[in-house]
Amino acid sequence: MEAPGKAPHPGSGDSLLRVDRLEVHYPARPHPIRAVDGVSLTLEKGETLALVGESGCGKSTLARAILGLETPVGGSVHFAGERVPPFPAPARRALAKRLQMVFQDPDASLNPRLTIHAAVSEGLELHDRSDRSTHTAKVDALLEQVGLDPTLGSRYPHELSGGQKQRVSIARALAVGPELLVCDEAVSALDVSIQAQILSLLLDLKSRLGLSYLFITHDLRVVRQIADRVAVMYLGQIVELADAESLFGEPRHPYTRVLLEAVPAVDAARAERTRVAGDVPSPANPPSGCRFHPRCPVVMDRCRSDAPRLYEIGSRAARCFLVEPNSDR
Repeated sequence: MEAPGKAPHPGSGDSLLRVDRLEVHYPARPHPIRAVDGVSLTLEKGETLALVGESGCGKSTLARAILGLETPVGGSVHFAGERVPPFPAPARRALAKRLQMVFQDPDASLNPRLTIHAAVSEGLELHDRSDRSTHTAKVDALLEQVGLDPTLGSRYPHELSGGQKQRVSIARALAVGPELLVCDEAVSALDVSIQAQILSLLLDLKSRLGLSYLFITHDLRVVRQIADRVAVMYLGQIVELADAESLFGEPRHPYTRVLLEAVPAVDAARAERTRVAGDVPSPANPPSGCRFHPRCPVVMDRCRSDAPRLYEIGSRAARCFLVEPNSDR
């Protein structure tokens, strides 16, 4: 078990979001599925923290636990100093105005029976106690804010393009005035050109509204465009945490290097490429020692039996014996 405390970060002690040793397990036989297994991280006000990793590493489960939509078996989540209770605790309603989520697939998250206006105004109906006659003007303003013509409010989701529907999802999330948006693969289902437009919109909204983002993705090209810091997740654990410039310039964990090498556009000048073998192990039966050791291109004997901690390296951290302080290597 790692020592309690804040994950390495150069910012203040009053983080907007703080996750401490969070664990989310699902019952299964013969072993529970350890989807999130002792994750600690922080996110500062006005910051974009990207959470990256392969499918099945626990990113979306972590996001749902942060929002209180999953019940952890251990650890805690605090937002602006307040503990986030799991669903359906009544205290979550007040926090829901400050924490909102943008999902990967707007077709799944938008009700096909509701007009765009009705979909965006749902949050206002629930949280805004002002005169309901003002809601129409507010919805129109929100649609304009995300780059949509307010006349689209009378249409239904199936009448919009994928990019337009994702803009509607963002407008709906913004309706209640949140401080933090959790974007779960929010651009992965879009064409590359539309991705760029949505990323530009998110950056603009961050600047104008003072938003913070937890941006979940498997696409490192996207991460480089939007992130201030990056947390790399593997098999339920954070294996590297660093500012984006340092991580892309000098990754410290072998898994991070593998992810970077798998995307030629990230650094096409690299002459040698690190290859990773095998599939991601089951979170119900993770390997002994370092969880990445069965696939690691630089594995050592020690990795097969001993589990590395998340070692701090200045303002960053990596879960690898190669960066262990006072190491002989």
